[in-house]
Amino acid sequence: MIINKLTYISFFLVGVISAFGQVPRPNATPYTNEGTYDKLKKKYPFITPLERPVPQNIGIDKDVEYSNIDGLSLKADIYYPLDKSKKHPGIAMVHGGGWVSGSKENERYMAMELASKGYIAMAVGYRLADVAKYPAGIEDVKTAIKWFKKKRKKYSLDQNKVAVLGESAGAQMATLVGVQLHNKIKAIVNIDGIVSFIHPEAEESIYASYWLGGDRNVNLKNWTEASPLEYINKNTPPILFINSSQPRFHAGRDDMMNQLRSYNIFTESHEIKDTPHSFWSAEPWFTETLHYTLDFLNNVLK
Repeated sequence: MIINKLTYISFFLVGVISAFGQVPRPNATPYTNEGTYDKLKKKYPFITPLERPVPQNIGIDKDVEYSNIDGLSLKADIYYPLDKSKKHPGIAMVHGGGWVSGSKENERYMAMELASKGYIAMAVGYRLADVAKYPAGIEDVKTAIKWFKKKRKKYSLDQNKVAVLGESAGAQMATLVGVQLHNKIKAIVNIDGIVSFIHPEAEESIYASYWLGGDRNVNLKNWTEASPLEYINKNTPPILFINSSQPRFHAGRDDMMNQLRSYNIFTESHEIKDTPHSFWSAEPWFTETLHYTLDFLNNVLK
């Protein structure tokens, strides 16, 4: 096995964290669709940025407060079909950014497209690691889903058909929420997010250590508790995996799928060939991701 310089640095940082008991903040840059595209286009010159008009058959409610914690307003953006003659399935969407960056605005293109196809999409803003460590963000997403269901009449939501979707760190969070709230969530869409921090395939991460309050040796309890793979049972909802060709973001996926199948729970995976992480932030990969997502949701929710 070839270990590059970055891996050596990672091992060094883990040692420093263990020795001093504190996790330095990752040097995270703002995580946006536009910034990600700018980075990716250097290596993938054929990609194009996400530029889609707002579909005419949807409405958007921006910055709706779903909770207030000691003066901190937690907000969501709601994208919904204008047709309220019938109830629609709902999708709670969780953005990525290594638990320390990103925003609900990253979800706007996927949310718009899902709403135009008959889903009510809620892009959730949650407390990032600089504000509050695990499990705060997880609690926020659960609170948002509870609020979402309370607003079912306003948005014509079918509260019995609510799914969760996330990308990267948001996929880990969405999957964890989905498996923990298995009796309230009907489907999970995991877009290139790990499902276990403790699986043999999982790699140490300064981002995870910062969010989880210490590295795996210091805070194994949190690393285990935050791993969706630990919760699979006969009541787990169907799960779709859409992955890049970067193996470290698949950690635990195959074992999770095998467990789901042992319970006869529907699951499928699609690996988009020759793609980097954050592939959903540019075309043509966004459209492919959208198609896989809609096919899955139409199958399990409609």
